[in-house]
Amino acid sequence: MAEIQQPAGNRKSGKPRAKKQSTRIDMTPMVDLAFLLLTFFVLTATFSQPKSMELAFPPNGEPSPIKRGITFLLSKNDRLFYYEGELKDEAVQNNPKTKLSELSFSQREELGLHKFLLKRNKNLHEEIKSLDRKHKNKQVDDETFKRLVRAAKSDKESYTFLIKTDDNATYKNVIDVIDELNINVVGKYAVTEMIAPEQELLNAAVSFAGNSH
Repeated sequence: MAEIQQPAGNRKSGKPRAKKQSTRIDMTPMVDLAFLLLTFFVLTATFSQPKSMELAFPPNGEPSPIKRGITFLLSKNDRLFYYEGELKDEAVQNNPKTKLSELSFSQREELGLHKFLLKRNKNLHEEIKSLDRKHKNKQVDDETFKRLVRAAKSDKESYTFLIKTDDNATYKNVIDVIDELNINVVGKYAVTEMIAPEQELLNAAVSFAGNSH
């Protein structure tokens, strides 16, 4: 509240003088209003929710053999190659020598990484989507949903993806591959070191592609 103090005029002279006014503003209501607004915004604000990524671990911490594996080999100029299964330096009986195939980072191309993962991970992708619909429809609770998702991702029959790079690969390409793996709800993947036979295959593939261009 504002108060105006009016001092009494000097009546001895017989002439009226201009009255001096002193103003004092009471800030108490303004402070109360500020605290009320602050309390309102704190109580009604939506805080950012922590984001987490589900990780699938082998039982009892023991490594399990990889039944279905796909290895990505990254090199310079955004080059991405892959091979499936175990690496074979030489042809053995009916199993031919390992050959590399190339993928691109384009989401539109048929030989792009996104569509490749979507096809190879189709069954798991559909299962996760089905669980997500049940969770949104309140058919399963949060803990059950997380447990079922972990079980689906850790299935031994699902693919395990290995990411390997040479000295010329970029950090951006590694992140791009990991992003695509997460988008396609891949449960098992790891970034590991490239071995000598893989490096030889990659060097040959990069040189052949460069000469063909």
